[in-house]
This record gives sequence, structure tokens and C-alpha cells, in this order.
Amino acid sequence: MGRIGERLDIDFVVSTGDNFYDDGLKGVNDPAFKQSFTKIYTAESLQKHWYSILGNHDYRGDAKAQINPTLRKIDSRWLCLRSYVLNAELVEFFFVDTTPFVNVYFEDPLHHTYDWRGISPRQTYLANLLMNLKSALSNSTAKWKIVVGHHAIRSVGHHGDTKELVDQLLPILKANNVDFYINGHDHCLERISCFDGPIQFLTSGAGSKAWRGDVKDEHNECEVDFFYDGQGFMSVQLTSSDAKLEFYDVDGNVLHQWNVSKKLVSDM
Repeated sequence: MGRIGERLDIDFVVSTGDNFYDDGLKGVNDPAFKQSFTKIYTAESLQKHWYSILGNHDYRGDAKAQINPTLRKIDSRWLCLRSYVLNAELVEFFFVDTTPFVNVYFEDPLHHTYDWRGISPRQTYLANLLMNLKSALSNSTAKWKIVVGHHAIRSVGHHGDTKELVDQLLPILKANNVDFYINGHDHCLERISCFDGPIQFLTSGAGSKAWRGDVKDEHNECEVDFFYDGQGFMSVQLTSSDAKLEFYDVDGNVLHQWNVSKKLVSDM
């Protein structure tokens, strides 16, 4: 990852959640922060801002610790918030806190305890999140719009589609011309295109655990353009009219690459 970061001269890194396994951080002074972040991503090319979101495993620990500004004093690269917008000139990234959408974490805690401080009342929290996202997307003038969440909207991996996001989040993305939805959660790399719109669904959740071996053979509503059930990561390079995206294995070998062109207003 460091070698690819150097070759591409990256501007920043995006993390799709589940930042600290298995049960998040215990607090702002948890040594796991340095052990799993600061001491791991030591390459010079990775000494850039890291923009992160919370995953379901992060909610199993002290979720508020990860969004506490104190961590930035320990490592200035770190930024993690529940939901926020990153304006990077040509592109805006819209980070969405997807874990509170998933009913099973509330109805059947699966023998885990979740840190829901700041979420209750849940329905009010979700309504405000969706309202703010819709407003931010509709007011955006960026050439590219990328939404980042931990849970997949479309996936053929172990967890599959997240129905709550298909029902509540996807319609907003479609209505506001989002180009890519990037997620983690499923421990694989995948690219999915659906027949009912231009959004591409990209899973980059292979930074740690992988090789589950239980990929679904097909998706009734979408076309699976690429799937890799192993460790790896992805890159996105953007100009005003073109996007180049690549998936890599853990050694930095290119597994899959493709380009997306966007017609400029002046060309229409």
C-alpha cells in the first residue's frame, strides 16, 4: 500500500470502517490505536490525512473514543466522525454512518454490546442523517460525488445487500447523481453495476480479514464486474472528466482496473 501510495502521490486515505478489531477501542488511551494504526501505516506516502468512519465492530467498543479530537493529538493524520462531507475540489465525499440503520444490531445483539451513545432516539438520528445527506448532495456542485459507508448497499460477499440501505439510502443516491458508493464490511474487493442506474458499488473491505470463501454466484438486480475474496485495497484517481479506479492485492499487484468518463457540461 505504501508503494502504491508513493507511485500515485496520493492526497489522502479513506477508511471504510471496522478500524479496530474485534471490539473497537476501549478509550482514547487504548494502546490499540497506536498498535493498529500509527505503527502499521508507517510508509512515507501514507503520512497524509486519513478520513475514517465507524463500522459495526467499532460500535462494539467505545465509539465516542474514535471520534474524540484527542486521537488527533496522538496521530495528526486521524479523523473519524459519524457522518460528514469532505470537499476535495473536483470531488466531494459524503461519509455516512451506516451501522445505526441495521436492525439486527438492535433486535438481536448477537451476544455483543454496542455503544449507542449519541444515537438515541434512533429514528430521529436516522431521519436527521438522511435529511442532511439529501441536502448536502443536492447542493453539491462537485464534478464527482462519492458516498462512503461501512455497510454494503449491493454485495455478493458474505453479508450481501443491506436491505435497510437499499430501502432508505439508495433512493437518495439515485436522485442526486452519485457516481460511486464505497463500503467495507464484506471482507473482499468487488465492483458491482446495477441495471437501474449509473451508480457503481465498490467494496473495499479486504484490509485485514479475508478469504471467507462464501461468495454468492450471482445478483438478480446487478452485474458483478469484479470480485476478489482476498486481502487488498483500492485507489481512485480523478480529473474533471475521467476517473481511474484500481483494485490491488496485498502485494500491490493490480487485480482489476477500469475508467469512467463524465461528459462535461461544455461538451453537451
